[in-house]
Amino acid sequence: MPHRSLARLPDPVPSYGSYLQPPMGAGHLSVEYDPRPLAVREARRRTRRQLEGWGLTDVADVAETAELLVSELATLALLRSASRFRLTLSAAHGTLRCEVRDTGDRARAVRAARGSAGGGMFLVDALSRRWGCHQDGPGRTVWFELGTCGSRDCGGRRTGCA
Repeated sequence: MPHRSLARLPDPVPSYGSYLQPPMGAGHLSVEYDPRPLAVREARRRTRRQLEGWGLTDVADVAETAELLVSELATLALLRSASRFRLTLSAAHGTLRCEVRDTGDRARAVRAARGSAGGGMFLVDALSRRWGCHQDGPGRTVWFELGTCGSRDCGGRRTGCA
């Protein structure tokens, strides 16, 4: 795949300086997976391919971190739900947002991440710029964001589960 250079665009919040922006046309991917163990590996690989296509594999550890955290959320979806799950990736304005939606009850597991010293949500909390979850009809969406400007401090940090 040809290398796509990233344009440097001014950040709308002056204190953050400039940030790497995905090429035009980049921005959104949504894929649904069957509830089977291989789906986690497929979601991880699809994440890597999409970030390569958007030119975000050159940004410090973004692809590796996104793959790891997508793997954790997909695994959590499989453990908590016997239904299909949906992975959605979007990139804009110096932020990569990854969401995993299923129809299981993950609220307890997500809330426990704040007081837990282990588990996938601990990793999400430790490695993401911000994360959260929300009830989405009969299911739940858990998401995280990573900065694509090359700095973990790119943007604010907030966690929460509505």
